Amino acid sequence: MDLKHAVGQRIMAGFPGTTMDEDFVSLVREEKIGNVILFRRNIESREQLTRLCRELKELIRSETGAEPLIAIDQEGGVVTRLSDDMINTPGAMALAAVGGDAPYRAGEITARELRDCGVNFNLAPVLDVNSNPANPVIGVRSFGDEPERASDLALAFMKGTLEGGILACGKHFPGHGDTAVDSHLGLPLVEKGREELETCELLPFRKAIAAGIPAIMTSHVLFPRLEPERLPATMSRRILTGLLREELGFGGVIISDCMEMDAIAKFYGTVEGAAASIAAGADIVCISHTAALARGTAERVRADLEHGRLARSEFDAALERIARAKERLAAPDGGSGTTKEDAEEVRRMLERSFSLVHGPVPELGERPFFTGCGPVRTSLVSSHVRETPAFPAYMAEALGGCALVTSDDPDAGEIAAAVQAARESSCIVLGTCNAHLKPGQLALMEALGALGKPMAVAALRNPYDLLHLPQGAAGIAAWEYTARALEALVAFLDKKCRFTGEIPLVYTEF
Repeated sequence: MDLKHAVGQRIMAGFPGTTMDEDFVSLVREEKIGNVILFRRNIESREQLTRLCRELKELIRSETGAEPLIAIDQEGGVVTRLSDDMINTPGAMALAAVGGDAPYRAGEITARELRDCGVNFNLAPVLDVNSNPANPVIGVRSFGDEPERASDLALAFMKGTLEGGILACGKHFPGHGDTAVDSHLGLPLVEKGREELETCELLPFRKAIAAGIPAIMTSHVLFPRLEPERLPATMSRRILTGLLREELGFGGVIISDCMEMDAIAKFYGTVEGAAASIAAGADIVCISHTAALARGTAERVRADLEHGRLARSEFDAALERIARAKERLAAPDGGSGTTKEDAEEVRRMLERSFSLVHGPVPELGERPFFTGCGPVRTSLVSSHVRETPAFPAYMAEALGGCALVTSDDPDAGEIAAAVQAARESSCIVLGTCNAHLKPGQLALMEALGALGKPMAVAALRNPYDLLHLPQGAAGIAAWEYTARALEALVAFLDKKCRFTGEIPLVYTEF
């Protein structure tokens, strides 16, 4: 394999639309890029995704002589990339609320759905333990806050993924669960030492490695007690080679999180960071958006090899690991696909995930008042809100009564207007979206609760909002602010369905 082809195997790139643009095609033809990542922006329907994957494989196979990894972040729930005519499962914490075999079934159904369209690598499950309730980027993407149980549930999802015929990836090593900064926007820091990390963050990764996980994604997080040089894990040789490879014995593919995230691009530069990540021990670096940056990375890595800044023996070992991963994908494209029964099973999973805190849900009465913010993209990794209706308007149309939509962090004027509108209501139903991180939403909840009326609060993302319930109010953990969640919630607010989910948080008292 010549140098261009070899370096191309070490890079995963993306493009902006639902078809390959000229920049991406040129990137593959000229730089021999061997892997691609897809996002919601690339997918409009099952038929279009299938066609796109076929065209991607034809181009990359012809230009590189190797099978491409076609990757996607299809975690389910708030991180969902597939179109609405495909099966999108609930997210990790919702699956944990269902329990039983739901995580395995979600992984297996997702894998068959992806494989049938030509996607062969799911960047899931999340192995992060959400030990910090103030975490702005993980939250419901985690299977919980108790390391052993979160590990077991994540590994069930992994097993389903592998048995469904595609690769799985555990993320974000060595742990993103105790951060208070979104690495898409800044550079998080975790001050824990090795002993603390062993009992929480590292435990799921140890178990995943023992279970044979084929790939692990790095985190753009500073761990100063592991790496004193102020380098995030993605760029740290101490963490990727010393800890993950040598101490934990991981022999699969190490892939970076996107090197265009601000944690890298803003503080180190994408090309510089990607080259440093490869030198630190990453097998594949992900440049998700910009062809010019992927091209610059390829040129930089070739120069590092030619000038001896990268060890050729280590480089070749990484190529071997990538080749072994691709050999697991040697089966023909397509597969058994999914069925209407699978779609119905996933619909029931979502309903079974809804969890009640301090119930029962009150009677709505003749004049229910629905309020709260409209759909919010709470993190850059979350799916765009698409055509999701606002919770208050949707519920008023479905159940009667009146509605008032607020901003996601309402000010004093909005709160006063909501309180005035609620005064003559028979019941107040408030929809929240990460209110525990939004003082205005918490103030609205408190002010409405002070009216003393029957009240229910539906937490439409993180369940930590329900720690702030007014006295006597019922709380519902619904896990995601999506059209399908709103549709399912109607029957629960109308008391036609019984709650069966259990909030899977051990260290949080609801």
